[in-house]
Amino acid sequence: MSYLEAIKLALLFFPLLAFLFTIPFILSQYHRYGSINKFRVLIIYSFILYIITVYFLAIFPLPDKDSIVMNSNAYQLIPFNFIFDILSRNYDGVFEFFVSPAVYTVLFNLIMFMPFGIYLRYYFEKDLKHVFTFSFLFSLFLELTQLTGLYFIYPYPYRIFDVDDLFINTMGGIIGYFIAGLFMRFLPSRDDIDLESMEEGRKISGLRRIMRFLLDGFIWLVFYFILYLFFDIHGLVFSLLIYYVLIPSLNKGQTLGSKFLKMRFEFPDRLFFRLFFRLIFVILYYIVIPFGVGYLFLFLSKWFKFSDFVTFMFVFVYVILLGVFYLFNIGKIFKREVLIYDRIFKLKYVSTIGEEKTTV
Repeated sequence: MSYLEAIKLALLFFPLLAFLFTIPFILSQYHRYGSINKFRVLIIYSFILYIITVYFLAIFPLPDKDSIVMNSNAYQLIPFNFIFDILSRNYDGVFEFFVSPAVYTVLFNLIMFMPFGIYLRYYFEKDLKHVFTFSFLFSLFLELTQLTGLYFIYPYPYRIFDVDDLFINTMGGIIGYFIAGLFMRFLPSRDDIDLESMEEGRKISGLRRIMRFLLDGFIWLVFYFILYLFFDIHGLVFSLLIYYVLIPSLNKGQTLGSKFLKMRFEFPDRLFFRLFFRLIFVILYYIVIPFGVGYLFLFLSKWFKFSDFVTFMFVFVYVILLGVFYLFNIGKIFKREVLIYDRIFKLKYVSTIGEEKTTV
């Protein structure tokens, strides 16, 4: 497998790893800044892709397990041996010099770690000492991955552990540190990105409202199962009232999820009662009425003995309309529109980012 093929494989794996990273990333961004900065997304996800690519370049190609035997040449422990290797060869010209394996391998390892130093200095705001340390540790991690035969999956190392790679890779990170200084003249600083994120976080986006809903739902489920498993409390309604009514009533309109995402509910008066009746309305609106229609038809179909065709057509149309109903409400949330139950109970979503309180 060539370098290019390893990069292609990294591009194939990237969407899966990015998907696994996305939810924690979104939650952390809303927790810290109240918004998701597009330029920050580009930096973070490109950094993830870069790390995956470097890792795949270090471990691929994977050989057949049975073909791996103990090899005394699997280790190169002489420091700066690459210099003697380069000087010991004869070159017919400049082109032959650069295409020589002794040379382009060194250049490749050097270039491979330059972006690491750039990322560390520009976005993660690390000084030269930390760039040196992290570059060395990252290189050591890759070399130990090779030394252990991919964490002992293989009985022996299938790629050479080269102590020179530690030096070359670390130097690449340091060069990247100095190159980053050129980019920092034209790109927004980390402080600028954070400031812009917090400014945007004073508004409640639709995605932030949806993440609040999902996070609260997850925390409530955990709360419900804790009551059920450890306290033998079987009340579904009881857990809903505790989590969605009592807790925000005592916590200035904040559920645990909304507190984590730096937002809260704001009502003109009678917080407890508005939360209580809003909860009932939301349950009726999203669960009882939509699914009740389906259960009512199934009951009537058995009672009046509807034909299979009529039943099929109803279920087909019902599922489509149910999907349209939920997508319609999700769309209104993304557009930051006020939903019917929030309008009835005069709810406002208030950001707690900074001192300014901007509502939708």
